[in-house]
Amino acid sequence: MQSSFFSKDRWPSLCLRAGLAFVFLYAAVAAYITPDNWSGYLPSFLTQHFRAVTLLDMFGAAQIALSAWLLSGIYAKWAGWAAAAFLAGIILSSPSQFLITFRDVGLLLMALALATLPEPKK
Repeated sequence: MQSSFFSKDRWPSLCLRAGLAFVFLYAAVAAYITPDNWSGYLPSFLTQHFRAVTLLDMFGAAQIALSAWLLSGIYAKWAGWAAAAFLAGIILSSPSQFLITFRDVGLLLMALALATLPEPKK
């Protein structure tokens, strides 16, 4: 029996992918619209060498690409690992921002769940 797109064994992956994609897409769009609100979250070791707007644009483009990848469902496990890497990088590069990035710990665990989720039965 072939599992359909909406079968119950695909829901965990779909929910994790959609949730992570929303977060990355929201952050990217918000940073493009109001970069001044987001530039303060960039690690100082990067802003010492690059303009904040340039960093936000580059990171935003990567976040949009990751969101599209997550939503596509293609190689979802690898997309989960990529999302986990993004989030681990955010957490580890900004320890002074933990009042904000504590939420990223939960998102990191969601990404790891996606990356290690068993494949649906075919």
